[in-house]
Amino acid sequence: MFLLQVGSAIPATRVELVTNASDETKVVLVVLAILSLLSWAVMLSKWVTFRRAERAAANFMKEFHRAPRLDQAAALGKRSKPSAHTRVMHRATQFLTETRVVSGSDGAPATLSAAQVQALRLVLDAETNVERDLLGTYIPFLAIVGSVSPLLGLLGTVLGVIEAFLGVARGGSGNLAAIAPGVAEALIATAVALAVAIPAYFGYNILAARLNRYEGELDGFGSELIALMAREGRL
Repeated sequence: MFLLQVGSAIPATRVELVTNASDETKVVLVVLAILSLLSWAVMLSKWVTFRRAERAAANFMKEFHRAPRLDQAAALGKRSKPSAHTRVMHRATQFLTETRVVSGSDGAPATLSAAQVQALRLVLDAETNVERDLLGTYIPFLAIVGSVSPLLGLLGTVLGVIEAFLGVARGGSGNLAAIAPGVAEALIATAVALAVAIPAYFGYNILAARLNRYEGELDGFGSELIALMAREGRL
């Protein structure tokens, strides 16, 4: 009869390991579950956001390359769907409108001085950084989840092992059959923590790479704007 009770008390599945875990380990598992849900929500939402931003950028740049003059490009930016590229375009045209340029002689177009060109470059860089920060919102959260989750899992495992040994001490039995279930329950926290951290690390690296590539495209777009001004003799 005693052997049957012992056998029924030993967890046989992973679900039973979780349900029979100590209260401290359960708290850690709940926290890990919340972090997992939040990280997946961030990854899915950012995937949708990047997809929309990249599609809008591709459509705008296709039309931009067909605009031979700056005024036509500015008109394109006004009538196109709002995006990071259109906002950078608007910031450049706003700078040109607000900046006093040097009038050329013999009907030549007004030109920007070297200092004004440098100021325009700084303005475009600032706008690019704003767009990067806007697009990269919540991406650092994935790095936090990826680094903190294993530590939380380790905490749950340590607490579970302590509880297991305390249970062995209270029961007065030191054989492997008495220790193994408690240790297995404690290791569940580490396994869950790794299951949370690994996708978060992958998601962070993938999204960070896409963010850097998108920032590079915005930088290149700013350079193309300046090159378009140079072709028109505005520099």
